[in-house]
Amino acid sequence: MPAHGTAAADGDEKAPFPPPGTPEPPDGLLAPDGLLSLDELMPWSVRPLRTGRAWVSGPDPEALRARWERLAAAGPAEQERLFAPTRSRTPHVSVAALPGRSAGTGRFARTPGPCPDPVRILHGPYDEQWLLPDHRLIDAARPELWRVADGRQLFAVEHSAAPGDSGPALSVTTLLPDGHSPAGRPGRIRPLYRRPGGTEPNLAPGLPELLRERLGGAAEPDAFTPEAVLAWVLAAARPSATGPRVPLPADAEVWSSGVALGRELMRLQLRGARGGERPRLPGGRRPYVRAALPARPTELVHDAGDEALIVGDGRISPVPSAAWEFTVGGVRVLELWFGRRAAAATGRGPDGAAPDGLDAVGARGWPREWTSELLELITVLALLDGTAGARQELRAALGTGPLIGPAELRAAGVLPVPSSARRPASVLGHQEEGPEGQFALL
Repeated sequence: MPAHGTAAADGDEKAPFPPPGTPEPPDGLLAPDGLLSLDELMPWSVRPLRTGRAWVSGPDPEALRARWERLAAAGPAEQERLFAPTRSRTPHVSVAALPGRSAGTGRFARTPGPCPDPVRILHGPYDEQWLLPDHRLIDAARPELWRVADGRQLFAVEHSAAPGDSGPALSVTTLLPDGHSPAGRPGRIRPLYRRPGGTEPNLAPGLPELLRERLGGAAEPDAFTPEAVLAWVLAAARPSATGPRVPLPADAEVWSSGVALGRELMRLQLRGARGGERPRLPGGRRPYVRAALPARPTELVHDAGDEALIVGDGRISPVPSAAWEFTVGGVRVLELWFGRRAAAATGRGPDGAAPDGLDAVGARGWPREWTSELLELITVLALLDGTAGARQELRAALGTGPLIGPAELRAAGVLPVPSSARRPASVLGHQEEGPEGQFALL
């Protein structure tokens, strides 16, 4: 079966979920006052990145460097064409540097400078790629995200859900996420902390204190930290047309079990970041390469009977059907992941067509790193699917147990959230380089 779905996915520029204040529809399993919008629990959110041009990101960092060199060496007319200008960005625009980055701020056509080292990003759910971190190349880079991205930060990214999706309603990552959605409308990005260094949680003011007062009892000492609240959200959030909605339990045991489940989901998605354990299936279930993958594979097929993934002439097994069938936005994650790399390996666009521009630059076949990443992705998806039973049990417990609803949060002064909590915090005590090398203190 050929990989599919990548063209529309990678070109999606639809608006994200509706903004704060959009009414929530009732839920069939919970009373209407039993659900809370994630926008109320984590009030500061940022729209997805918008690159404006596909060639600035991709699965191969060496290809990005080659594209930069080709663009920087081109003559004026060719550079204009290769750049793929938009209203926001052309080779003649000067902009402020990305926070924490030293790339140029002058006009690219005049002084492109050296190629910046590509940075690792999360390109939609479960797909780790690379980005050229130069503000002159990105239409909407969301500098407020770059300012708070550090070793303590965690980003929650909303999914555009579809019936039958296999995993949680959110992704969690330590990488800078671009908020891309494989299908439907992209979701918003919610940093856990509003300031660098893991300070000032992006939670409704007073929420952790209320939860500790109501549910503390025999709970673990760290059951109400910002990361514990995020773990609960990851385990309990329900997708909806207006963004994730979250029930809060009034039962301490339900809270503790949900936080434990969320921490496991978080561990799997972080893939060993921040000194954690990398996800691994039991010895007899770990996927291995049984036949070497070809240099430029074009097809991906799953043999359910043999639990094998056929990649051209290559073969990986065991690959459980649960990993193959894992979907987000109604799209198989493995197929989408493979389709992007199969196109990149041959210098073609996501839809298989020959691109007219920098997307074709830097194709170097299928590097070994991609095979390692594929094995890890299979592992992550299989383990995430293995939590389906626990997630269903949590949902059942929430459907029958008491809840902390909006009325109680309003009575405690947690809601409504102050407008200041929805805006970025003032985080800078140093200068950032502005257009043409000017500096400003924010």
